[in-house]
Amino acid sequence: MTLETDRLTLRYWEESDAEDLYKYASDPDVGPIAGWPAHRSLDESLDIIKNVFSGKEAYAICLKEDGKAIGAIELKLNGRTDMTNRDDECEIGYWLGKPFWGQGIMSEAVREMLRHAFEDCGMQKVWVGYYEGNIKSKRVQEKCGFKYQWKSENVNVPLLNEKRTGHVSLMTKEDWLSRK
Repeated sequence: MTLETDRLTLRYWEESDAEDLYKYASDPDVGPIAGWPAHRSLDESLDIIKNVFSGKEAYAICLKEDGKAIGAIELKLNGRTDMTNRDDECEIGYWLGKPFWGQGIMSEAVREMLRHAFEDCGMQKVWVGYYEGNIKSKRVQEKCGFKYQWKSENVNVPLLNEKRTGHVSLMTKEDWLSRK
C-alpha cells in the first residue's frame, strides 16, 4: 500500500532502501533519543528492514521528488505495541533523518497516518509516546492534536539497556474528526 501527501509518499520498505536507511539511522542524534541505537552497518539496516519494518502498517517516509527513504512511520497494531491490547487501537511510532528536521515533514506524515488509521484501518484510538528530552517528537504530537495523558518514571528502554521517563498522548477518532 502507498499513501500520499502533498510532499510525501509513504510506502512499504524494500531491501533496496537499506543504503538510505543506514545513511540516516546511523546518525547518533536520530535513534538514541527515540530509544534505539544508531545503526552500525549496512547489514544491520538491511536486517531492520527485513525484521523490524516488516509490520503490516510500517512505511518508509519518502520525498515525492526522488522516492528515497528519509524516515519511518508505523501504526503498531495489537501484538506490536505495549500501549494497548485492543484490535481497534494502535500506537504510532516515527523518526526522520536529521537533514529533514524542522520542515514540517513529520507532522505531514503523522497527519496522513492518522487519517489512514481512522478511515482505512477502523481504529478508535491512536496512542503515541516520547521519552523525556525528545522535544521534536513532543512538538509533532502537539501540532497534530494528540492529547497528553500521563508521564511514567523508570520506563525500560530495552534496546539501549536503560530506564527513562516516558510521556504518553492519545488521539481518539472523535478528536480527529473534530479537527478535520
